[in-house]
Amino acid sequence: MDDRSVTLHLPIMLGEIAGRPVVAPPRTLLGNDLEPGDPDGIIAWLNASAPRAQAYVLSSDMLAYGGLVPSRVPGPTAADAYARLGEIDALKKRYGAAWIGVFGTIMRLAPTGVPAGTPYFAAYPAWSYLQQYANLHDPPEPSEEADAARLRESIGEPVLTAYLQTRARNYGVDRLLIDRTRSGSIDRLVLGQDDAKPFGLHVPEVQALQQYLAASDLGTRASIEPGADELGMALVAHALARDARWSPRVGVHYSTPAGAAYQDPLEFAPIGVTIDQLVALCGAVRDDASPDIELYVHVPASGPALDDAFLGAIRADLDAGRSVAVVDLSFEGSYDEQKAFAGALLSSGLASRLDAYASWNTDANTSGTALAETIAAGAGRRMHSYDALAHRTFTFLRFIDDVDFHDDVRPALNDWLAAQGVTDHTLLAPAVATATAQRNRALLWYEAQATLAQLYPQLHVAAMSITMPWDRTFETDIDVRLAPNP
Repeated sequence: MDDRSVTLHLPIMLGEIAGRPVVAPPRTLLGNDLEPGDPDGIIAWLNASAPRAQAYVLSSDMLAYGGLVPSRVPGPTAADAYARLGEIDALKKRYGAAWIGVFGTIMRLAPTGVPAGTPYFAAYPAWSYLQQYANLHDPPEPSEEADAARLRESIGEPVLTAYLQTRARNYGVDRLLIDRTRSGSIDRLVLGQDDAKPFGLHVPEVQALQQYLAASDLGTRASIEPGADELGMALVAHALARDARWSPRVGVHYSTPAGAAYQDPLEFAPIGVTIDQLVALCGAVRDDASPDIELYVHVPASGPALDDAFLGAIRADLDAGRSVAVVDLSFEGSYDEQKAFAGALLSSGLASRLDAYASWNTDANTSGTALAETIAAGAGRRMHSYDALAHRTFTFLRFIDDVDFHDDVRPALNDWLAAQGVTDHTLLAPAVATATAQRNRALLWYEAQATLAQLYPQLHVAAMSITMPWDRTFETDIDVRLAPNP
């Protein structure tokens, strides 16, 4: 979907855990942040250079538009997108036995935020006005009419028209993907609703697509669900489980009795619905009675008593030799709560025994990451190709990225930038970005060493690269190689 670690490196690492190679296009074809990827170059790579595979996991956003960020702005026409997506039909005709999974996104409400003066569609403040406008009910409720009129005027007719035409183009592409699934070119399709609340301009689009999907009678071969970044990982996990001839059974446990009803403010469904859909997307089935995998979901504001019971249940399953994955969503309440729970996992020794851990980002992203890691490990064990060191590396990355970076390093970077008068961190000027990346590297290197000593004291960092790939403080990219201590 793009060149961020979550969408490029983590799916490849799933293959390393399972002992099955996952091959991606050259990074130079994937673009970078506002710079779109090269769909035509990727199609040429698929036809001339890519190895023949047992399974193909394809991002329709990359094939059609050049990536997730370019999918949110005008650019390729609908005709361009349709022609490029014809490559899916060509792949199926060429390699009929190969399994093809495709993931796309229903366009989120806000274009990518960029600072004022950036030569890009709807730079600040226009993207902010568009976000506010798109988050109104469609049509606006009477109490919203004045705001809607004010925002339309602030956005301006040309920008608003281009935005709405982009949504219409993407809606047409999403329908086309359902058609390609019905024709048999796609074996498994998922359309993820990128960041969006339960109301807004996306609602009629989602409803229309759900109706079209229902009329297509595709059963479990296609779904519409919350999420974006985790979809590639989920389909790679599905392919690995399929390779192992395994349909994982997943039991789900929440840290509070009402945990399944918890809802991320950036998603249109409660976490219970999201997780059940992700379980199916990964090629698994929900089975609380006799699971292969125990998925523990820590929701915000559980409180000390429930947290103690939750940790006790995790310990009991680990002691019984079960595969346990932990999803921690407490950061949505406070970063202090997230850091405390991660600290309890590490200091108790439970963290080092987990098959997966993920925290930070949306409910769907976090849950999908943990499920994919656990399934990759289980598939590898069943195929006798499991790589324990690759598995520990993946888990280590989740702790230093999800906890160390977002709880400690990122706030420190933002405070440091603000002290210099840099308050917009969505796209840093080149010199500022370079200095920020250097500071990020120094701070996170120290944090990573301390976390590794708690998580896997028998390992050390043999090599580690820490970068900020998109010249913003929202994410970091960590490439690490661990090795046993002498």
